[in-house]
This record gives sequence, structure tokens and C-alpha cells, in this order.
Amino acid sequence: MHACIYKVHIVYMGDRPKDSALVASTHHSMLAHATGSKRLARESLIYSYGKSFNGFVAKLSDTEVARISDMEGVISVFPNTRLQIHTTRSWNFMGFDQPHSVFGTESDVIIGLLDTGVWPENPSFADDDIGPPPAKWKGICQGANNFTCNNKVIGARFYDIENISLPGWDINSPRDAEGHGSHTASTAAGREVQDVSYFGLAKGVARGGVPKARIAVYKVCWLQGCTVADILAGFEDAIADGVDIISVSLGSDWPSPYHKDPIAIGTFHAMRNGILTSCSAGNSGPYRGQVSNYAPWALTVAASTIDRSFVTQVVLGNGKTFLGTSLNSFNLTKTTFPLVYSADAANYTLGIDDEIARICFPGTLTPLKTKGAIILCDVLYDGSVAIDGEAVGVIMPSSFEDLAFAFPVPVAVISYEDHDLVLDYIKSAENPTATILTTETWTDIMAPSVVFFSSRGPSPISPNILKPDITAPGVNILAAWSPLGGASVSPSDSRKVDYFVISGTSMSCPHVSGAAAYVKSAHPTWSPAAVKSALMTTAKVMDSRKNEDAEFAYGAGHIDPLKAIDPGLVYDASEADYVDFLCKEGYNTTLVRIISGDNSSCPSDQPGKAWDLNYPSFSLSLLDGETVMATYPRTVTNVGPANSIYHAKVSMPSPFTVEVEPTTLSFSEVGEKKSFTLKIYGSPIVNTPIVSGSLEWTDGHHVVRSPIVVFNNIPSIWASLDDQSAMSHKKYTGSWDGTTPYHKNGIFRAMKKRA
Repeated sequence: MHACIYKVHIVYMGDRPKDSALVASTHHSMLAHATGSKRLARESLIYSYGKSFNGFVAKLSDTEVARISDMEGVISVFPNTRLQIHTTRSWNFMGFDQPHSVFGTESDVIIGLLDTGVWPENPSFADDDIGPPPAKWKGICQGANNFTCNNKVIGARFYDIENISLPGWDINSPRDAEGHGSHTASTAAGREVQDVSYFGLAKGVARGGVPKARIAVYKVCWLQGCTVADILAGFEDAIADGVDIISVSLGSDWPSPYHKDPIAIGTFHAMRNGILTSCSAGNSGPYRGQVSNYAPWALTVAASTIDRSFVTQVVLGNGKTFLGTSLNSFNLTKTTFPLVYSADAANYTLGIDDEIARICFPGTLTPLKTKGAIILCDVLYDGSVAIDGEAVGVIMPSSFEDLAFAFPVPVAVISYEDHDLVLDYIKSAENPTATILTTETWTDIMAPSVVFFSSRGPSPISPNILKPDITAPGVNILAAWSPLGGASVSPSDSRKVDYFVISGTSMSCPHVSGAAAYVKSAHPTWSPAAVKSALMTTAKVMDSRKNEDAEFAYGAGHIDPLKAIDPGLVYDASEADYVDFLCKEGYNTTLVRIISGDNSSCPSDQPGKAWDLNYPSFSLSLLDGETVMATYPRTVTNVGPANSIYHAKVSMPSPFTVEVEPTTLSFSEVGEKKSFTLKIYGSPIVNTPIVSGSLEWTDGHHVVRSPIVVFNNIPSIWASLDDQSAMSHKKYTGSWDGTTPYHKNGIFRAMKKRA
């Protein structure tokens, strides 16, 4: 006999129940039927959702999962996996030089952040000159372990449904012990704080996009990650509490269909309640098709550079200088020190050979050779080998040319080519020496460009929806930090900082969350789709010569918050539009009615094309040799001057032709809607990664721009589901054929996955 293995699962049941008082009893009854015992049902149930959507968390065997999956009203059952967490100069770089708090409603906007919590005492979260929370706020402040809220951080909750917090490391309260949540919260809505820096580097004014907006904290992430059960609980509370924007800088490495993806589920129910969710695209670049958080009702954000780079120079004893990167605040006063190659300093006493020593793991080098020297290593690591070996500093190679990491000792990160030249010098010089200079701030004239780690499209589920949607600053961003989060990539670094510099789509996401809140403060009644459209159609056009993946890297372009409050036209969409999209994706009437909680229906149970979703971009995915012919119906809403006339301008390279009908749209009032169709046709294409074009509607003042992309896509089991039995949630199985991106290891792991 084999013992049953019980694992924690989420049972998703769509829209919130009509009678919330019966939620718990309904869930108990379902579990009692599945387990055959009321006692086992009580022991199995861990958590019930019912405020914003319907579902529960329970420990289930494979047999019980199958039984519950077949029950009426159940959309999906999936395991409680763990997801991972994915500003002095950045806002200025976007032309947002000063806090543009010109709208009296900014303090009424509430941004909910699902992250690692916040450090409430940080100056970025002070509530000076901010009145009480808006009347719509329904949330609470879980003040465990000396955590307090104020009129800036108006609410805070924490979740640990499966008890993954680590005693001695995590803090069982909304308090941020890691730093990531404080960083994202202050980037989105931090107060203005003068003279902020990282040990003198990146000095300036730190602030969020909407300094007077409110922050609501939902701590769903811990040192070991973020469980699906906690994420959904955070979404449920944020929706019920009354937030206006949700910011989610976390995600999965592997795609799932919408009804099994916790971010897609949470963002769908947020959208139904008028809340736009800004999500990070993920850090799985530069490979295509790895984008996370791809649901069309969410705003998916890529990461790009700003015009500030951190340069750390290495000067050799022969006078040669090499340009590297790091956040080196240590001053060696230009003094030269012996330069030692790690492979020549193996600790033979401990049985370490040259091949191991070259990697520079702590304890592998002998202080007899490294004490007082600068070490040249062959691999990028956290720099603690210098402390262990009593060395002065470290030189390491990396292909992460855009990123500047902080270390506990003087470090310069150089290219592999320069590393080889430094090694040649060591081997040829009788007494090789070097020094590492303090980091300088240089201007990056190539910015913005999408950083290598930012996840690329196309969407692994719906390639005819262009993802990511937009890009924003996500490289070397200075923002608030937890003093418990460490001051460098080394866990052994005992220094404490209130502000820290890190990189990731986790950093770009809250920039867009802040920009969305800014638009929402100007237009409180706009729908999530309207806010999203405003940000996308006013984005700055990116240079494809600097981004070979083009729109798969940056979507509609780089955010421009100032222009977004006056877009002229918006592509609006309602819940009904997204339900119709699900129908086109293969979901049947039964399923969409459970999800939406109303009488929505699909015209037929046969999947179609999702081209008619009123999306602010146009994407055409084709197989090799497939005929190029697609029609996209769209409707735009006038949000500019009452009397205005817009003319269409299309740009599209051969061999494609794009036609727009009509080519002129005339409006006589604000809120008026006009429809048009865009058609793409041409000869069949083969092995065409991406061809880029655009549609612009202009009235002489506003330019409403939408990208157009045509590409050959590789078929995937995730792109469409086999049959209606799969979509009826009875027998869905599948696997994702992918590889772990190389940057998930090494230095990113040493950083405790902060980025």
C-alpha cells in the first residue's frame, strides 16, 4: 500500500459568491465530499477566498484533486507553487523632473503593493502634510511586531498561509526584512527625500511618481519566495480594501493558462472592480517567449536603462586603465597593491586545486598570497572572498554590462575581454600591481535601451496580444530599503542602508504603477483599460537599432507620464470584452460564466482569433508559409477636445500592406466613440522573427500611436488548448519545454533574489 501524499492546492471557483456567509460552509461541504469525512475536511481546509473572488486553499491528495476538479463550479485546481520577486534619477530622465501633483485628487489615489512589505520608518513613507485616508478606504493595519501605519502607509497586511517564513530571518508582520518591498513602494509613491545616496553614489532627491498618493502594503513574499495562496489572498484583500492601482513585481518562470495563473486570476478580478494592475515582465531575457504576467487585462512592464551609469576603473601598474562597473564607494586613494590571480592562490592545505580557486569561493584561497592584495577572479561572485582572504579588493568578469552591483569591499566588474588582458599582465609582469578607483557617475548617451535580462515576448499563451506592453526604468535604481536587507550582494556585509541601488523588472513595474496612479489622479473615473491605453499610446518610440527584439523587448515604447494624462483618444475595454477574448481563446460558456459571475456566453464553443479585443497594439502571429491576412476592429473614445478630427498615418515595411478604414475620425463631444478597422495582408512569410510598423491617429496636437508587429511564431502547447474537454477544466495537463535562464544563478542568487 502506498501512503497518500497530501499537497497544498488552490481551488479556483471564479466570481465571488452571491452569499458570502455561505462561503466557508460551501468549501467545507466540497472537501467533505472529496475526502469522505467532515473531520478530514476541517483538517484539510487552510484558507477560504470569498471577498473578491471564490475559492479555497486545502491539503489534497491526487485523488481528491481529481474529485474536486470534476465538481460543478470549479474552474481549476493547481498546486501552491512559489513565485519569485522579480529613484533619484529615473523620474527626471522621463521628463518628470518635479512632482507634478497638480491634481487635488492625488492623495485620494491608493496604490496596493504585493511584495515583501515596507520599512515604515523610512523617510520615503513619512506622512507630513498628508491628511487622513480617503473615505473609500476599507483596509486595516496589521500592527504585529511593532509595525505601525500612518497617513501615507494607510494599510498593511501579511500572509503566510503555508508557514514558509524563516524564524530569525523573516519578520511576521508587514515589516520588510528584505528591502524589495520598500524599494518598489517608494519608487511608485515615495515622498520627496533630499540628499539621498548610496554611500555618496547616485546622490539626489528620492521620490516616487505620486508622492502624495497612499500606499497599502500586502506582504505576500518572504525570503523563500511568494506562494500562490498568499498572492491570491493579497489580491482578494487589496480589491476589497478599495485600492486604485495594484503593483505586482513578482511572477512565475513558467507560463500557465489564464485560469491556472494566480496573477492572471488576481488581475482579472481587480479589473472587474475597476483596478489596473501593473506587473513586471520578468527577468528571463534575452530569450524570446519568456515574458511573464501576459494577461491582456494586466499592464506588463519591461525594464530599460536610464542616462546614468556607474563606472569603476581599474588601473594597472603599467598604466593601462580598464572601465568596469560596480557601486564602489571605498576609496583606496589611488594606492597600488599587489595583483594576484586567484588560480595562483589556491589553498592547497584544504585540498583546493587551481580550477576551484579560480572561481573565488570563500575559503578557497590562501591569505598567504592574497593578504593585502587585489584578486583577479574568473567568475562573478559576491566579493566575500576578499574578506576571507584578507585582500584589499577584487576584479571579476561579467557580461552584465549595464548592471552595477554593490559589494562589501572594493570591486570592479570588467568585461571578459578585459579580464584576459589583465591576466596577461599578471603573467608577464615581475611584480604586477593594480588599484580600483572609486565609482564615478557617467552619462549613458545610449539610454533608454531594454536591458538584457528583461523578459521578451511574444506571449507564450496569446501571441496575438503583444507583450510586454511598455518599458520603464529598471536598471540601477536608487530607492528606499530595509536596514535588515543588507548593503551589498554579500550576506556577510554587516553595513546598513536606508536607500539601495538594484536592477530588475521589479524596479520598472512600480515606475509604471506610479505613472498609472498619476493618470488616475487626473482622471478618477477612467477604466483600467483607458489608463493602460493612455500610457501605451503616448509612450516614447524606442530605437529598434538598440533593441534587436524591437516590440518584443519594449512593447509600445518608453513611458511618458506627462503626455499620458492627455492622450486624446483611448482604446477602452470592459469585462465583457475580456470575456469575449477568453471565448476566442477557447474557453466555453460554462467556464466564462463561472469566472464572470454573470450570464456571459460565447457565440460558439470553437476557438477563434483574438484580433478583435480592443487593444492599443496590433500583433499578428503566423506559422511559416501561412497567408498574411488579418482584420482588427477597434473603437477609440475621445478624451480630448470636444470638436476634433483625427487622421490616420500608417507605417509598415514591405512585404506587408496595412489599410485603415476610415482614415478620418470626427468627434463632436468628449466621450464619443468611433470605430475603425485595420487590415494587414501580404505574401506568406518564412523565418521572419519580427517586422515592425505603427498606426498613428493625430489631430495636429495629439499623436495616438499603436505598434504593429508581424512575426513567425513557434507553436506551443500553451498557445491554444486541445479541445473543449481541456477547457472545461476536467482533464487539463501539460508541460512547458524551457530552460532555466543563465542569470538565475550566480550573482542573482547571491543577491537573495532582490531583483
